[in-house]
Amino acid sequence: MESEIEPMYVECGRHGKRISSVVCCHLLKNEGDKVGFVENVSHPNDLQAWCERCEKVFEEEGGMTDIFKEFNGMTIVCVDCYSKSKAYHSL
Repeated sequence: MESEIEPMYVECGRHGKRISSVVCCHLLKNEGDKVGFVENVSHPNDLQAWCERCEKVFEEEGGMTDIFKEFNGMTIVCVDCYSKSKAYHSL
């Protein structure tokens, strides 16, 4: 049985208080070129994703190295912003 993950919350300027999630800095804009959407954790209280370029750097680096973290620019967003990013950037 999957253990329960307690949600963490963030105050979003657009959506108010929502469960937080994490995305790379490349997924923040939902305009222009689609960059792909690689979901790393799909539990509704712990959503995490990054783009295809981040996935490539992660694989090349062999994990979450300093180089990867700098390239990724992890950013906390609300679950509604996460969902919009997923809908826009999924290839």
